[in-house]
Amino acid sequence: MKIVILGSGNIAFHLAKAFYDKKIEISQIFGRNEEALKEISEKFSVPFSSENLADADFYLIAVNDDAVQEVSKKIKKENCLVAHTSGSLPKDILEGNYRKASFYPLQTFSKSKELNYHEIPFFIEGENEKDVELMRKIALKISPNVATSDYEKRKYVHLTAVFACNFVNHLFARAKEISDSQNIPFSWFFPLIEETTSKILKIEPKQAQTGPAVRNDERVLKLHESLLTEEEHLKIYRTMNESIKKMYEL
Repeated sequence: MKIVILGSGNIAFHLAKAFYDKKIEISQIFGRNEEALKEISEKFSVPFSSENLADADFYLIAVNDDAVQEVSKKIKKENCLVAHTSGSLPKDILEGNYRKASFYPLQTFSKSKELNYHEIPFFIEGENEKDVELMRKIALKISPNVATSDYEKRKYVHLTAVFACNFVNHLFARAKEISDSQNIPFSWFFPLIEETTSKILKIEPKQAQTGPAVRNDERVLKLHESLLTEEEHLKIYRTMNESIKKMYEL
């Protein structure tokens, strides 16, 4: 089976690595960024091109959401299988006379960070059971955690991921701004961050909540507000505390 990955960013890089690790042959990696394509090609022994899209049975579009539709138009072959890797787009966003699908890995991807692909959930959707089974077989070579999911379910999976990952990481970035402003090493907070994230693997997040807001400790809340000189930090602090208070109201 001939497989082509379209894209050269974080997701394309990690999918190429996951396929390489599991000896799933990739016929080509295709995209605009020749430097990034060359890096993937050299690391994972994949032919690359920025001009000529190879013939394939399965095209996997791993680009930013706003580019998926336009990139999908580059696939002129008919009656092949084409899947995007987005959690927030329906499979029908793909434009072409081919079978449309979704192949969504639920993870945050950075090229510089090693991942255990065996733990990544994959959500797949196709137009027929044969295509679903084909993608399931490919995904199962990477991870045992594979599920079928239509767009209605997948978009809520993606929304939850934004809360659980993107928002949390943003709070880490804002927390570092505060520690940096006082010359406090952010590494001091690593054990706290590790305990916070590992704790919810064993108990419900709602049960794990601590801090002044859940205790309704107005003295500490006011003290913290007086220390926040950046308006954005103060806005976030108040918004988060109000949300915590509402969750634990009797």
